[in-house]
Amino acid sequence: MSEPLEQFNPAHYAGVRRPLLEAETLPAWCYTSKAFYDREVERIFMRVWNFVGRADAIPRAGDYMAFDFAGVPVVLIRGKDREVRAFVNVCRHRGTKLLDGKGNATAIKCPYHSWTYAIDGTLEIAPQMEETVGFDKTAYGLKPIRLETWGGFLFIAFDDRVDGLASHLGDLPRVLESYGLDDLVCTRRKTYDLACNWKVYVENAMESYHVPTVHGGTLQKQWRDINPPIDAHGQYCGLYTRHQGSRALLAGETGFPYIASLQGDAAAGTYYPLIYPSTMFGCTYDCVWWLELHPMGPARTKLIVGSCFPRATVARPDFDDVVARYYRRWDLSIPEDNVISERQQEGLASPFSPHGRFSYMEPLVHTIDNWVLDRVLDQ
Repeated sequence: MSEPLEQFNPAHYAGVRRPLLEAETLPAWCYTSKAFYDREVERIFMRVWNFVGRADAIPRAGDYMAFDFAGVPVVLIRGKDREVRAFVNVCRHRGTKLLDGKGNATAIKCPYHSWTYAIDGTLEIAPQMEETVGFDKTAYGLKPIRLETWGGFLFIAFDDRVDGLASHLGDLPRVLESYGLDDLVCTRRKTYDLACNWKVYVENAMESYHVPTVHGGTLQKQWRDINPPIDAHGQYCGLYTRHQGSRALLAGETGFPYIASLQGDAAAGTYYPLIYPSTMFGCTYDCVWWLELHPMGPARTKLIVGSCFPRATVARPDFDDVVARYYRRWDLSIPEDNVISERQQEGLASPFSPHGRFSYMEPLVHTIDNWVLDRVLDQ
């Protein structure tokens, strides 16, 4: 369906606003239009808490991770005081990008004119600036980005006016408390560059309707008891599945002992929460994994898959041998989702892509789409 001239007119989305079994899917332009994507960046990603991984990825003073998030160059770096900080990853002189990838730094030196910053962001050296009238080094440190943590996970907010992370998460920390998230160790991060819109991947991750077709030879072999969406109180939604055996293993595989602290529903199944806007968790009996999406454009998304296990599990002498079974599961199922998401994006790019309708198996796709519209459209 071609992009309309007034694509933010709420009338175009009246069908999406109806109850699930009466509703239409989002118009195709919501996944292909640069104007729609730019509005999402402005009104969603720049105004919420965004998940950016785990603190144990940069364990030592000076360890850093640099990446772009929704068009903003970001660097996370651990200071000498052991605190993790986030900064805009550009020099305060003339905007040159400073760091790339992962590494360790005792200082941050601009590759253009050698302005040099301490790892706490303060400007230490600014060559040949002595004659510049009124220049004060203390006013030209790296621009900080708000950063808060929960359970060892890192979140950043580009808008200083947003409420704290606790408000965003709502009751999710209580729901997942018995997993002992602070005690987890991230043992692998795997990155994929996807040719699809971020919403395409989020929607796919939050419904099981596709499992018999897309995962017919992998996840479909796991027995599951499908339950209604969880009753979420915060900026998240989610699924819960009651079952036997770890969801992080292929059917018939054996793995690690269960997390000893699990209680209630956590001890009887798996939680799959989506923390809005773009991070999904899988919390099962013996581990936790995440799907972290960085929007890169209307039809491009970076996916980071993180794998976490309890510290005692990682210390086992057989860890490397047994964890290979978990990695095999993810290395089979994640590419299946990647392929179908890119294939869906190809279809959505057609000018003849029509509105669709929802199955009763897709309640959270409808919920997610309306969450997006609540923020993108003028109310």
